[in-house]
Amino acid sequence: MMATMQLFVVGGAVRDRLLGEPVNDRDWVAVGATPAEMLALGYKPVGKDFPVFLHPVTGEEVALARTERKSGRGYHGFAFHAAPDVTLEQDLARRDLTINAMAQAPDGALVDPFGGRRDLEAGVLRHVSPAFAEDPVRLLRLARFAARWPHFSVAAETRALLARLVTQGEVDALVPERVWAELARGLMAARPSRMFGVLRECGALARLLPEPALDEAALARLDRAAAAEAGAPASLAVRFALLGWPDAAAAARAAARLRVPAEVRELAELFAREAACVAQLPALPRREHAAQVLALFGRADALRRPQRFEALLGACDFANGRTVPSAKATRLAGCLAAVRATDTAGAAGQAIAAGARGEAVGRAVQTVRLAALEAALDRGPGAVAPNEAAR
Repeated sequence: MMATMQLFVVGGAVRDRLLGEPVNDRDWVAVGATPAEMLALGYKPVGKDFPVFLHPVTGEEVALARTERKSGRGYHGFAFHAAPDVTLEQDLARRDLTINAMAQAPDGALVDPFGGRRDLEAGVLRHVSPAFAEDPVRLLRLARFAARWPHFSVAAETRALLARLVTQGEVDALVPERVWAELARGLMAARPSRMFGVLRECGALARLLPEPALDEAALARLDRAAAAEAGAPASLAVRFALLGWPDAAAAARAAARLRVPAEVRELAELFAREAACVAQLPALPRREHAAQVLALFGRADALRRPQRFEALLGACDFANGRTVPSAKATRLAGCLAAVRATDTAGAAGQAIAAGARGEAVGRAVQTVRLAALEAALDRGPGAVAPNEAAR
């Protein structure tokens, strides 16, 4: 019986190979095998919901060919059937999109029962069957794929199916962690605006992420951040911050609901609070702005968290249409470094030796910091932003 087992590469690895993109991971399907046979061949079981094994040599995942049927709400509500009589085509039929429902046979031949290659060549995202609407995660995945391949369109019948998935309430059953995982991957794609466009068109955006004002300007900022120059596209935290939050409370509310990582949430809140203040500073702040800049450093906790402050400056530049650091950002970063380099411990010690206590010690430290900041601002733009003349 073991001799009848066949292994096929399936899904994304086949798709990416046809697209000419790097293939980083390969998923396999075993047709004609039982769990006992897999164990006898040395495969290690790892699947919880259905039989998945690790290859004894390569460590790659191998799943038994299976079918599925809807048994409840949400993406966990499925009953799976894995048996030697399940065919490869039956396994592929349960997948989401035609471009993901292809396999590569042991001899290298393409197995494509649903026209995935045709849709790849035409640049179309199309569902395999009406069962697509039974799993709400597929809506998020499709929107993420639209951001990854901006030139792909969504088939008309698939757009209708997405809207039905929303109206039936399936997206409401998604767990926050899964929503965030897919949104985060879409935010890091080539053109994140496409993901939000798909989600908005089918009505899912209002259910999943109603807080940000994702107008055309916000989406353009986001795409600029994704296409930054010099090989340094914006981080996930910066892209999340650029979504157009009306205020810090809205960013915090959405982040809490989706269980967004703390560093991503904190930058979004900081940007919502302080972007206007940064924008009001002149292109090259000078001595007369020292108190304003030092207050900004304090509110942003920049002395303790300089990297987050620099991420704030980067987000402000993207918001203003820049994809390389501005003179202002470079100058503020240099000023922060100067302030952080001050001998605050020495200043505090001198103040205490002179009889200062409590708040008076804090004022002495601030005086030293302000002096260092004023000196940095007095150095002139050439000392802080030497590359500005080239811009």
